[in-house]
Amino acid sequence: MSNSTENKHVAVFAFPFGTHTVPLLNLVLKLSQAAPNCSFSFIGTEKSNAIHFPKPHIPINIKPYCISDGIPEGHPLANHPIEKLNFFLRTGHENLHKGIQMAEEETKQKVTCVISDAFVSSSLVVAQKLNVPWIAFWPPMSCTLSLYFYIDLIREQFLNSAGNAAFDFLPGLPNMRVEDMPQDLLFFGEKETIFSKTLVSLGKVLPQAKVVVMNFFEELDPPLFVQDMRSKLQSLLYIVPVRFPILSVADSTGCLSWLDMQGSRSVAYVSFGTVVTPPPHEIVAVAEALEESELPFLWSLKENVLGFLPTGFLERTSMSGRIVYWAPQTQVLAHDSVGVFVTHCGSNSVTESLSSGVPMICRPFFGDQGVAARVIQDLWEIGVIIEGRVFTKDGLLKSLKMIMVQEEGKKIRDNALKLKKTVEDAARPAGKSAHDLKTLLEVISSS
Repeated sequence: MSNSTENKHVAVFAFPFGTHTVPLLNLVLKLSQAAPNCSFSFIGTEKSNAIHFPKPHIPINIKPYCISDGIPEGHPLANHPIEKLNFFLRTGHENLHKGIQMAEEETKQKVTCVISDAFVSSSLVVAQKLNVPWIAFWPPMSCTLSLYFYIDLIREQFLNSAGNAAFDFLPGLPNMRVEDMPQDLLFFGEKETIFSKTLVSLGKVLPQAKVVVMNFFEELDPPLFVQDMRSKLQSLLYIVPVRFPILSVADSTGCLSWLDMQGSRSVAYVSFGTVVTPPPHEIVAVAEALEESELPFLWSLKENVLGFLPTGFLERTSMSGRIVYWAPQTQVLAHDSVGVFVTHCGSNSVTESLSSGVPMICRPFFGDQGVAARVIQDLWEIGVIIEGRVFTKDGLLKSLKMIMVQEEGKKIRDNALKLKKTVEDAARPAGKSAHDLKTLLEVISSS
């Protein structure tokens, strides 16, 4: 395959928000290793690229290029991330094309293919102008793709029912609830933003992609869902996610050495990713539940919110728990001591938990997290949604005891280990993912 991709130049457009860039970069790393003669120009904002480049594991056939984030110079930014996101999307395909121009001028190679985060939908226009294939990458939970093709029905349900009303018209998926939906999909009229309009348009945009690549395991998605999506798209491929991070990292906070001293499947690991911070009263509730449970716990908590913890909590739990500002999550979840993951259900976190066979207690906040939580609880049956969808001491204590101690949680624990085996099988060289990666390389080489 390396010879057939020689002199090919792929432009890659990142969606520089949240954790979207990580899985896209990992896909490109996979492609660059399989096709070392192909050039990949990774185009993102200066702030986003600075996080990921340069790193020692980035091969020489991947080069970053920086484009504008769209924020006017001297603009007093609001704290809400949606404003920054809307500024970036407002720049449109002209801004993206500047990245292409920089890459072509430096490499002296015309771009032959465009791979883009699906949320950067204006990259379709760039690909059309260049007359090259457009490959859309889907970093959120795979099954959320269905929402964008049934948005009119979902909005009708939203207008006619309460938040906890269930609906069953998404093929292959469990009874979803309106409260599970990304809120941006439910904005109407004056509430609509550039981002929400972009999301709503995806059901019409993505069928124009030469390929849509799922960052997930086909073996874990319901066959009816996969069949339905394949009927709506030109081509749907599943590429097994790379385990994060690609290289092992130093145990700078001592998490792993601390876990080494704990019993098998005894520890509750708590983390809400790099973007989400629960409100102060929920942080208090989590702390109170962990203390009363008497379970050993590892809690990755940002330093700027330590002040919200109950007075004396750190001292009282110093023998049973450990709080760190950052944890090497892949290694933590893979550790034999971890028995449950209290999570916001971000797609990267869910993938890592699945890969390690760790049950989840779900407290979704925004985006695709509500759908992920519903699938975890009702489809895969490897976790529970926290009672009332917010942390209370009693609610979290109930979930911790159920999964970690009570016989009722045995099925959940067993199911999580079964899915771990499915994930391991999916990642084998003879699996569907390896075949789909080869197919994706063929699309790139024929461009």
